[in-house]
Amino acid sequence: MSELANDAVSPVIRPARADELAAVGALISHSFNHLDADAYLVPVPEDRERVMAEFFTLETEYAFSHGRVEVVDHPDGGLAAAAVWFDRVTPLPEFPEYLERLTELSGEHLERFEALGELFEKNHPAEQHWHLQFLAVRPGEQGRGLGGALMKNVHDLLEAQGLPAYLEATNDNNVRLYRRYGYTAMDPFEIYLPDGTPFYRMWRPVS
Repeated sequence: MSELANDAVSPVIRPARADELAAVGALISHSFNHLDADAYLVPVPEDRERVMAEFFTLETEYAFSHGRVEVVDHPDGGLAAAAVWFDRVTPLPEFPEYLERLTELSGEHLERFEALGELFEKNHPAEQHWHLQFLAVRPGEQGRGLGGALMKNVHDLLEAQGLPAYLEATNDNNVRLYRRYGYTAMDPFEIYLPDGTPFYRMWRPVS
């Protein structure tokens, strides 16, 4: 799930600290709050951003241990943008208490979160790669190229290692933007949640 900004800039990118992971989750939730997938997962609008922040924090903690979490600071404080990557060169180990925490945070919506996990697991590529799980830019900072800069920071490392990248885009506009960064449509391209909400599978091959 990813949200992308446009024009190129050169922000200062740094690794997230362990004490910032909840802030990363909150940023992703706020940036993604308009997405159809979030509305499916938490149909109750007044609960959505809180529940999704807890979910994104859980996933970010997982990636912090088995991937890469990078951020851009906002000049007025807090975070302006974040990228959450999983290293899928080797199989991911189990994350302790993941299911218990997911059950607790999702409450009555657990079946919906399970449907999301099953959809992604069923359609995840088997080849060695890095997975861009989340790319989020604070709404007021979008259009400044922060998302593109975060991607390039890791793309450069992956190219040096001869590794591809994968993501699930959330809408047609993001698909067009990701193509600019070397991602191409996979087969199947569109995958669907039970309510028909689509994701778009995209692969960035080794150049």
